[in-house]
Amino acid sequence: MQKLPRSFYEQDAVTVARNLLGKYLVHNIEGEEIAGKIVEAEAYMGPEDKAAHSYNNRRTQRTEIMYGPAGYAYVFRIYGMYNCINVVTSEIDKPQAVLIRALEPVSGLDKMSFKRYAKKHNELKKSQIINLTNGPGKLCMALGINMSNYGDDLCGDRLYITEGSADEKFDIVSSKRINIDYAEEAVDYPWRFYIKGNHFVSKPHI
Repeated sequence: MQKLPRSFYEQDAVTVARNLLGKYLVHNIEGEEIAGKIVEAEAYMGPEDKAAHSYNNRRTQRTEIMYGPAGYAYVFRIYGMYNCINVVTSEIDKPQAVLIRALEPVSGLDKMSFKRYAKKHNELKKSQIINLTNGPGKLCMALGINMSNYGDDLCGDRLYITEGSADEKFDIVSSKRINIDYAEEAVDYPWRFYIKGNHFVSKPHI
């Protein structure tokens, strides 16, 4: 599969979030390629978006990557233990990003399973298979994405996103974003996108 070019990421976060669905997130780690199809993503539109880490042009050591060029990985940690991966979008000094919320596992299934459950993929229960990558912290754990990936060039060879299957057709659902109750009117912005009917979406009915 062909890697997405820099120009793909140089669009606003809402456009990128929708267009990431069906693409493949790939991590080359420990001599193996681990990949999953992106089935859910959320857009964060920068200084005017009260749910964004860069709201009101907040600029810290953590958010600095968002102020640079598009197409780089913004990885942050929640609850002191779970990593989340975002894609930096838009232009320099327009700090927007897309949170990858869920994947459908594609390759490296045994490695994913060991990282999540210390089992081979064929030893997992059905519920464990569904829960393998159906959330931002879960997918990072399964793919071995951590704070060392902060700032990775998504046009490089370690962590990147490729085109999806040209033959695949699906419907896209938009909804409110998840776990942003603090964000006042931004709570209602319909900037979460997911593939309708995909079993790996984190919370399909919100």
